[in-house]
Amino acid sequence: MVSCLSTVLADSPWYHGHMNYTLMHKKLPVLELEIAEDIAAILAVGEVFAPEHIPVGIEMDGERPVRSSLNRWWMGRAIPASRSGLRDALQLMDVSSTGLLLLKCFGLSLSDQYWVDSHAKPLDWDKINFFENEFSEDVGNALFGRPLQSGEVNLISPDNTSDGWLRKKWVIDKGRRLLVKGGSEPAYQEPLNEVLASSILQRLGVPHAQYELAWDGDRPLSVCEDFIDTSTELVSAWHVYKTAKKSNNHSDYTHYLRCCEELGISGVRDGLDRMIALDYLIVNSDRHFNNFGVIREAESLVWLGPAPIFDSGTSMWHNQFSYRINPLMDAPSKPFNTKHSAQVRHITNFDWLDFSALQGIEDEYAALLEQSPFIDDARRDVLCSALVQRRAMLEAIAARRR
Repeated sequence: MVSCLSTVLADSPWYHGHMNYTLMHKKLPVLELEIAEDIAAILAVGEVFAPEHIPVGIEMDGERPVRSSLNRWWMGRAIPASRSGLRDALQLMDVSSTGLLLLKCFGLSLSDQYWVDSHAKPLDWDKINFFENEFSEDVGNALFGRPLQSGEVNLISPDNTSDGWLRKKWVIDKGRRLLVKGGSEPAYQEPLNEVLASSILQRLGVPHAQYELAWDGDRPLSVCEDFIDTSTELVSAWHVYKTAKKSNNHSDYTHYLRCCEELGISGVRDGLDRMIALDYLIVNSDRHFNNFGVIREAESLVWLGPAPIFDSGTSMWHNQFSYRINPLMDAPSKPFNTKHSAQVRHITNFDWLDFSALQGIEDEYAALLEQSPFIDDARRDVLCSALVQRRAMLEAIAARRR
């Protein structure tokens, strides 16, 4: 049973109690957990019921997960400490930590089907999952710095398990689960870049999350619909990457492909070709292992292939002064290489890339930038010219490689 550490922990000066939970995968019990009430950390792992449904990438000891690895996965579901406006939001909600927010919503997410069910008060998946049930916008509003309604704050929200450093919140509109995301100072350019990336991928026929532009006063926001539903889930590239030990002879790119191959996930190399090409074109500086990945069916565990491309806002020199924008200069990249000039070499096939489909994309981008009061004419012109040059540079690379 999960009470194996209770006696020792009860005597610890920092420990103030525990609760027993079952880690669930939709309606399937996966394993038993002991979680500290005050810090929301996993203290012990109990009986394992369905080892094949343990989250991807958890370090295993036979058919049992290593507690420290499982705890990193669990705490990794919480809002990151780097989230813009987080400290003020926690004060506004009178919550001491993001871990407690995670526990308040039982770890429920709009990205996968995992959650924890309390032994003291068992819950019904059909009545609580965020894909089919209403949820509070109090947490999201607090993260956007908006005053909360008087009365008790409702903390049952998928915003408790949202990743990333920019302000964001989930809303329901006509039954659709929409993610609303802001930008960062000084240009608040990320939402405009998300829409640009959507347009590029739409023109090229590449699967992607479709972003639209919205406004919070004079500040732009990006809005996209959840591409996960009640039967699927997103597994981050990082968790796939952790399914096998990396050989010293393999690059990060080769290791990731090897992990996907061993798991039986098809279409990954083609998906990476498209993602790397986009990131080179728009100079994406933050394509880390947690903002791309693969999709699988939650119940059957069948892999469906690469996730649609999403989260491309940290691009087009979003945090650079206009005079420092130079499309000809090599730019920082992630996740496989530190420079785009090196990372673009991983592309194995350019036949899918119809450059004629990108004619006039700079005019579309200009129309987007013109809507923002934070982007002056000079910055707009520099960005659009840079986009044209990046397209020409990528076309030259493709011509040499074809």
